[in-house]
Amino acid sequence: MAHGILSYGAYVPRHRLRHAELGAALGSGGGSGARAVASYDEDSTTMGVEAARAALANGAAPTAIHFATTAPAYADKTNATAIHAALDLDRQGFAVDLVGSARGAVGALRQAAAGGGLAVLSDLRTGRPGSADERAGGDAAAAFLFGAGEPIATVLAEASATAEFLDRWRRPGELASGQWEERFGVEAYLPLIADAVGRALAEAGVEEPDRVIVSSPHARAAATAAKRHPGRIAEEAPAIGYSGAADPGLRLAAALDRARPGETILLVVAADGCDATVLRVEPAIERARPARTVAQLVEGGRDLRYATYLTWRGLLEREPPRRPEPGRPAGPPSHRSERWKFAFVGSRCTACGQVHVPPRRVCVNCRAVDAMERAPLSRQPGRVATYTVDRLAFSPSPPMIDVVVDFEGGGRYTLEAADASPEEIEIGTPLELTFRRLYTSGGVHNYFWKARPA
Repeated sequence: MAHGILSYGAYVPRHRLRHAELGAALGSGGGSGARAVASYDEDSTTMGVEAARAALANGAAPTAIHFATTAPAYADKTNATAIHAALDLDRQGFAVDLVGSARGAVGALRQAAAGGGLAVLSDLRTGRPGSADERAGGDAAAAFLFGAGEPIATVLAEASATAEFLDRWRRPGELASGQWEERFGVEAYLPLIADAVGRALAEAGVEEPDRVIVSSPHARAAATAAKRHPGRIAEEAPAIGYSGAADPGLRLAAALDRARPGETILLVVAADGCDATVLRVEPAIERARPARTVAQLVEGGRDLRYATYLTWRGLLEREPPRRPEPGRPAGPPSHRSERWKFAFVGSRCTACGQVHVPPRRVCVNCRAVDAMERAPLSRQPGRVATYTVDRLAFSPSPPMIDVVVDFEGGGRYTLEAADASPEEIEIGTPLELTFRRLYTSGGVHNYFWKARPA
């Protein structure tokens, strides 16, 4: 029996690549709109952590994580384990990746619903310069917690249709996907969509759903299917571009942000077949929405130059800073300090209350030895005590801003600032922590935490 959705969260990176900027750089049509772009220090894992933290803001601790992406940060290594560690979860749990196709999102959702757990959907979309994938893609993440309890949405029915046909593909190691002629994809997808949707609605006993979400890497097939299954209430996709494995989750989160109890939602994912899911929104939705809606996450953003985007994506190799590159992070010390490095857990002296960041055995205030308790700080707000702007440090996006953070409730530490310019940082600026990639060296990603303006 499928579990219901207990909570959800989404994440949209701050940077935006405007279509007008694309047009100006490539000498092609511009137009309005923009795509969301992950920063140089973000990947599918870090964005997945951000969405998962939003979904677990109520303090829930899932026993399983199902992570779906088409752009894993690692191959031959489970990426979901880093998400598990960053969430400070008990080691008695399960974490697994579903990678390669956007259809993995459905696999993650169904596995989490069947056994209870957290489905994390996260993706970076990269296309060849000037391609439709580059213009219409977007980077984002979403997470959904399933389990027993009072659900905010219940799964009424599921149906699937599968067929083998060559519409989109990408060999391992390639940045961009290949696509077949557009008309062929429409002809292949539409019968599958009609079949899966018809069976799902019949099983749920729903003639016309209130809201319909159609997500597919094939834009024309998705648009045609949306016209044939409009729903009673018009649904608009978040204006950040198609976000691959994250797209169904981001659009479902946006629908739940607006939905009212009793409404039905038809979620259609057309990728290498079609998967249709019918959900009913429950009364608990009114008190379980996340602090930040998808619309709020999409609003604003920092405009990005096209050359910077190409550099971050590895499509433009530029002269690096003339500084020594950082060394490869070592596995043993990272393992020994897992709670600190990945979950940002300090220690609090039980004798005097002093908070130590990083954790210590001996209190710097009262000198008590081994009188410590855990002090999780990743969700603690902070403020800038002082800061420095380093224009000489090795960084893909100089200048580097280092901030000394005073955490609410105690603790002080120096962190790199993320998603901020020097003009946005001053003494007293409110900050929040974000899980990022400090650098990559020798094929190893050095994950840690940064501070961004709240």
